[in-house]
Amino acid sequence: MKRIIDFIRRQLSIRVSLWVVLFAALIFVTALSFLFLRARDAVREEAVNRATQILDKTSLEVEGILNRVEVASQMTEWLVQRHPDNPDSMFVYSRGMLLNNPDFYNCSIAFEPYYFKKYGRYFSAYSKHDSAGGIRTIQGGSDNYQYFYMDWYLMAKLLDRPCWTEPYMDLDVPTNTSEMVSSYCKPIKDDKGALIGVINTSLSLSWLSETISALKPYPHSFSIMVGRGGTYFVHPDKDKVSRETIFTQTLEGRDLALARLGHAMLRGEEGMMHEKVNGEECYVFYKPLGQTGCSMAIICPQSDVFGGFDRLRRAILMNVVLGLLLMLFLFIRIITRELSPLHQLASEAETIASGKLDADLPDFGRIDEIGQLSQSFGHMQQSLVQYIDELKDTTAQKASIERDLHIANQIQMGMLPKDFPDGIYATLTPAKDVGGDLFDFHFRDGKLFFCIGDVSGKGVPASLFMAVTRSVFRTVSAREDVPNRIMDSLNKTIAEMNETNMFVTLFIGVLELSTGDLRYCNAGHDAPLLVGAGVGELPCDSNIPVGFMPEWTYTLQEAPIYAGTTIFLFTDGLTEAENVNHELFGMDRVMKEATEALDRKEQEPRQLIARMTEAVHRYVGDADQSDDLTMMGIQFGGVK
Repeated sequence: MKRIIDFIRRQLSIRVSLWVVLFAALIFVTALSFLFLRARDAVREEAVNRATQILDKTSLEVEGILNRVEVASQMTEWLVQRHPDNPDSMFVYSRGMLLNNPDFYNCSIAFEPYYFKKYGRYFSAYSKHDSAGGIRTIQGGSDNYQYFYMDWYLMAKLLDRPCWTEPYMDLDVPTNTSEMVSSYCKPIKDDKGALIGVINTSLSLSWLSETISALKPYPHSFSIMVGRGGTYFVHPDKDKVSRETIFTQTLEGRDLALARLGHAMLRGEEGMMHEKVNGEECYVFYKPLGQTGCSMAIICPQSDVFGGFDRLRRAILMNVVLGLLLMLFLFIRIITRELSPLHQLASEAETIASGKLDADLPDFGRIDEIGQLSQSFGHMQQSLVQYIDELKDTTAQKASIERDLHIANQIQMGMLPKDFPDGIYATLTPAKDVGGDLFDFHFRDGKLFFCIGDVSGKGVPASLFMAVTRSVFRTVSAREDVPNRIMDSLNKTIAEMNETNMFVTLFIGVLELSTGDLRYCNAGHDAPLLVGAGVGELPCDSNIPVGFMPEWTYTLQEAPIYAGTTIFLFTDGLTEAENVNHELFGMDRVMKEATEALDRKEQEPRQLIARMTEAVHRYVGDADQSDDLTMMGIQFGGVK
């Protein structure tokens, strides 16, 4: 799977084709889903109409059959009432019933016991179709068949009205055959309204089932018919006819769908249900059969209703899938062909990237984006050649500048003191190759002359300004002992030649080595720290930096320095050192490190500066150095 994904990621044509096909598939799925939903609704509506029409037609046919039984029985009753004393006519009427209605199973005109005394206790004119296609008519009553105790006779007699019996097995003794039938029983009364007999006309349930089942809207649909008590008159499983009711199955298992259908049919309701019958989703259409008390239903499996629709849907989906695969194949071929120049350009780009800038680029003769890209590659090739030539010159110039800066750094560092006597130590770390910080010291007439300064800006201009400042300090301090006068001379000299408006903060001090008297002048520089009996700043007046105003008069200050005290001088590269979060080292940390050094008796200049350097490096971490850093320490009593 990973190989396939990697292959697709490397092939632009396949990725573009997949996106196009996926987008087309999304459109197809959306459109077809809407179409299928509408089509399914239409198919369901058509199925409902179709099944309803067939149910109406079937119910009309069944009602017609049942009504014909009832009408024929009424006509026979009328004939019997016209000749109630002629028993032979009863055989004619019974036979005529079947001759006029060949779909009737049998007909029996049975009379009360001893109604015709010459025939004895029994008289029943019984007619039935025989196997040869004729009609057999006999006297059906005997001691073996006492008809007036049969249900069909008793129901009509006791109810005193016509009625349909529940299905029962009719036994034909002469032929020893039986048939499941349902009978229409109609009482016969004389002129005085007394019951004299019952007309029993039967329909074969197998024939009725075949008649009803022949009318079905779908191949696997089937019909059922139930009587007043829910007994099956018609069912595709003939073993259930007359032996089970529609509720029998609900006793074996909890089949709520069949129970709902049974109750609706027994209530004489008409309608449609979408239920699961025998474990299959079905549409059930049911309707009562007139005044008979019976009800029939057509059960259509959902798979039949939507069978054609599902086959059509599968065919459409298969065609869509095949079409999308064909589309994907064609798009990959077409896009691969259209993008083939890009492969050549990529190969040529690798050739150019390897350093062969004189390689010939192909001319595709196209004016589209690929043609424009090819032309752009040509321009890029020419630009690269020109750029590399310029880069070579620039590199050579940069190497020359770096060499000059290295020499300048050596010259700058060579201008600073390298040999430190006991009690004096200083370090200068430029932020660039050369910097603008300076420090210097020298001895004359038992005095230590020293200074520390910070030129505005960085780099070469600051280093040149620093060199000039240091040279002027050496020249002036060689003949002048008072720090403020030295500062005035420096200021005037530098201001007159300062056309770039640069300036330098400067601290100049003169320490009497025999007494510890310190005279000093500060020009806008950070106040030094005195680390001895404690840690504190040397008080400094507010004077402007050197190089601004030649007429400025700087002030002179004095302070005693006690034996063992270290004068710690530094530039703002210490307090303004930044970490990766651009947070400053700050004066509080300087004071803290100086105090800890004093507590550990490490205030000697080398030890103090080493401690400060380590603290700054630890705080700054991986951040770049933001400014030149210069520190100088002078310990009185230890200078030799």
